Amino acid sequence: MRVVHVFSRYHVLRVRGAVAAVLLGLGLGLGVGLGVAPVQALDRLDIVVAGGSEDLTRAVQEASQLRSLQVLGQTDPQDLLAAARADYARILAAMYARGHYSVVIRIRIDGREAAAIPALEAPTAISTIRIDVDPGDPFRFGLARIAPLAPATELPQGFRLGAPARSGAVAEAVDVAIKAWRETGHAKAFVARETVVADHAARRLDADVGLDQGPRLRFGRLEITGENRMRERRIHKIAGLPEGEIFSETELRRAETRLRRTGIFSSVALTEDEQVTAPDLLGITATVVEQKPRRYSFGAEIASLDGVSLSAAWLHRNLLGGGERLGVAADATNIGSGESGIDYGLEVTLDRPATLTPDTTAGLMLGFSHEDEIDYALDSVTFGLKVSHTFSETLTARVGLTYDYLDGRDPGGSFTYRNLSLPVGLSWDRRDVANNPTRGFYLDAEAKPFAGFGTTGSGLRATLDGRAYRSLGEPGRFVIAARAQAGAIFGSTLLETPRNDLFFSGGGGTVRGQPYRSLGIAVTRAVGPQFLIGGKYFLAGSLEARARVSDRIGVVGFVDWGSIGLDGFTGGFSDSHAGAGLGLRYETGLGPIRLDVAAPISGTTGDGVQFYVGLGQSF
Repeated sequence: MRVVHVFSRYHVLRVRGAVAAVLLGLGLGLGVGLGVAPVQALDRLDIVVAGGSEDLTRAVQEASQLRSLQVLGQTDPQDLLAAARADYARILAAMYARGHYSVVIRIRIDGREAAAIPALEAPTAISTIRIDVDPGDPFRFGLARIAPLAPATELPQGFRLGAPARSGAVAEAVDVAIKAWRETGHAKAFVARETVVADHAARRLDADVGLDQGPRLRFGRLEITGENRMRERRIHKIAGLPEGEIFSETELRRAETRLRRTGIFSSVALTEDEQVTAPDLLGITATVVEQKPRRYSFGAEIASLDGVSLSAAWLHRNLLGGGERLGVAADATNIGSGESGIDYGLEVTLDRPATLTPDTTAGLMLGFSHEDEIDYALDSVTFGLKVSHTFSETLTARVGLTYDYLDGRDPGGSFTYRNLSLPVGLSWDRRDVANNPTRGFYLDAEAKPFAGFGTTGSGLRATLDGRAYRSLGEPGRFVIAARAQAGAIFGSTLLETPRNDLFFSGGGGTVRGQPYRSLGIAVTRAVGPQFLIGGKYFLAGSLEARARVSDRIGVVGFVDWGSIGLDGFTGGFSDSHAGAGLGLRYETGLGPIRLDVAAPISGTTGDGVQFYVGLGQSF
């Protein structure tokens, strides 16, 4: 008689037909000791899946502890026997996850069935192991029902009549149904009845789940535990939990996210009380663990022509006990550059979360910078107020009021700029990982109207930065990354516009292979000599093909292009250049170390090969 294993996460399982049923769980596997030195190498491990399905074969390989031990070189016979005995349940669960419930598994160690070998009689040496899996025909849902459902609940498409009966589809559908009830205030909704029936003759799985939604509840009092320096009143303000309003899973998680977003806490957990406070209040407890209040960070990048760039920052996460963040950041660039002098800057910021609303952060900023470029030098001072609002984890907006003062000199003489600006920006970040994305996109747009004083003009500066990422084949193995940048200044003339608002192209942030800020607009002032300043219009694009050749090493091929214009993006007063090259990436815990080698492929702004070294992808 063939034994057919049937597994379900639910309590009730009935099997109809002529075959017997045995209920197995994931916990039946024995542990595997990975720390013992091998006694004898395993000569062969064969995995054979009837029907030759690549997907099922890969599933068995990923589930098998025997294969993991072989890859790690751990071939002690006792470890192999323990792993083989555990593999029955692990492979079975992998087959259920793909809708196969009439599974036959044989694991033979030197010809003997592993399940028949007593655990205390492990062989002293193992030469070959063979795993044979007959998955049987896939099952489909004959009944897929969860009731009652909250209004407007949409169950996953994988949980429906006729769909492949994957075990995970039932669990996912139950989770969606429970969350829908919680979203409408029924925080204590639970599974009251559950039946999963596998009909092997018909290759059908019937899943029938009954829910009890429980009473509709409101948020009760938020209790705080674990705080040290942070004032409890400010934690309440930052969390923004709507006490007294109808319970919502979304609002509960938003409150948790707001507390994490401050950076003050290393751990945040919001848990619901077991008991309901009459008449319908559900208390919430926030358990927090504060991080060390101070943080230091350092950064460095190297380019063959642009020189060394250094940056450092100091942050106090909780200056006054209310979540206030005091930051000091300094940087120095073009150190050792053969083209220009050293640029340096210092910025001090003070931010306060939960100002006006729980999702709004207000702050002050004071900055000083010195630029020593090829054709000009300037000192600038900036002071401003900024406000940012978080709409979601991926969408944020910002607005500010800033006063800028610039004083400098170029070949045409000295210049001074003074203006008041109102920058408004929006960021939409759907990347999976910020410093090494493999899918998603990032979009940042800003419009900055400015009013000039004296000889400074008035107008609008607009910028756009868009990035997109897509994996081909296995996620993260081969990634196509694209970036587009654009900028324009309207209203003020070229010489009336503050120098640090004009656009240049060339260097690591725009066109690799071309010298830093090498493409601009050549001008003369009065009867002086010709010199280079930035343009009013800017376009740039980058395309990268990123391939991972091992867990830590990746290679990149890229091409960059940039254009600067005086009176438009194209026309007789615009010019462009491009560069291309190859890169090497070495993955670290903080992101990949980047080495790029690039050379010009068009334009007249540079020649020769340039090198760029930094941390994180180029974009």
